[in-house]
Amino acid sequence: MTSLSFLRQMLQDVRHQKVRTLLTLLGITWGTVSVALLVAFGEGLQRRIVKSQKGLGESIVIAWPSRTSIPYEGLGKGRGIRVTEEDIEALRRKIPDARFSGEHSDGRNTFRRERVRISPGMSAVSPVFGVMRNLIPAPGGRFVNDLDVDRKRRMVFLGDKLKQDLFGDAEAVGQTIMIDNAPFMVIGVLKKKAQDSSYSGRDQDKAFIVDTTYRGIHGDRYVNNFIFQARHPSLVPEVTRRVYEELGRRLKFNPNDKEAIKTWDTTEGEKFLSIFFTTFRLFLAVIGSFTLMVGGLGVSNIMYVVVEERTREIGIKLAVGAKPRFIQSQFLLETLTLTALGGVLGFIITLAVLWIFPFLGLDEYVGTPTASPAVVLTTAALLGLIGIAAGHFPARRASLLDPVAALKLS
Repeated sequence: MTSLSFLRQMLQDVRHQKVRTLLTLLGITWGTVSVALLVAFGEGLQRRIVKSQKGLGESIVIAWPSRTSIPYEGLGKGRGIRVTEEDIEALRRKIPDARFSGEHSDGRNTFRRERVRISPGMSAVSPVFGVMRNLIPAPGGRFVNDLDVDRKRRMVFLGDKLKQDLFGDAEAVGQTIMIDNAPFMVIGVLKKKAQDSSYSGRDQDKAFIVDTTYRGIHGDRYVNNFIFQARHPSLVPEVTRRVYEELGRRLKFNPNDKEAIKTWDTTEGEKFLSIFFTTFRLFLAVIGSFTLMVGGLGVSNIMYVVVEERTREIGIKLAVGAKPRFIQSQFLLETLTLTALGGVLGFIITLAVLWIFPFLGLDEYVGTPTASPAVVLTTAALLGLIGIAAGHFPARRASLLDPVAALKLS
């Protein structure tokens, strides 16, 4: 059978079953849209939540010096642990698989510019802190650098919302503000970012100054907390263990005493989200697949009807020598063509929805659905399997007809 005669025969079958074919096409189309959009929305939501989580920092551990809970070398429990910049420097030397930064803070500070007076949170940090905490400056500005540290410069980096509170729409970089009656120059403004968690307030509302400048003004040797970031997330448990060992040796506490240094390992949340969203997207794909299977049943039903209507034609072909596998492949090809047509329509609708969705401004709430290659390939593979399954049994029934019986029945 030539391609032209095959197409002519299929169109003839469609004309005889217009309503049923239309409903079947709608079922396949809707099933394709369901699978593709559910998986795409699941992927978009995952990317949005992961992006918001990484606003705090990627695979970092935040540590707070606290009090011992285990007696050690004759020292009782309940003893306060205080970490200095020298201790942080020792960690950098002893643990090259990670980078470290201390953080100083003394609560709220008074910021003043002209008639504006507010009291935001402020942290004194090192340059590497900005890298670990994803404090990316907007174009035209920068974060504190090593030269600022060496020269103890009075520089300040502002969160984007704090900048708006102080300067409104005016340019902030290069301007001077008063912090506790001391002049500081604004060197950068935080680029707007998503952040769904924090430990001392959102970065958009905070200010960051040079740690050596802070210590020079306040004479404070001890950090309020420190953060570290392993070279690879898989190294976090080992790096954390070595941090406890090194600080335990320097500050005289049991390395197994987790109360002495309390930590928040953000990689645990990342692992949970990875497992959760893998399961969630699989669940969405299964729901969409059931809808697609219903469409596949409709295709199979139509092909059974077609076989009944073309019983005489099948009998004649078998009588003149057509092999059963030829009959089977003919009906299977018709089924796959019908399934493919519904799938293409489904993909067109899906792409239209994905194109329109970003203009609705809902990214902040549900993310932006993404038709990644994995989504497209998964849906196409599922369509192919359903098409083969839907066409196999009607095609097999047609190929197994007895020519004499088929001619008598017709």
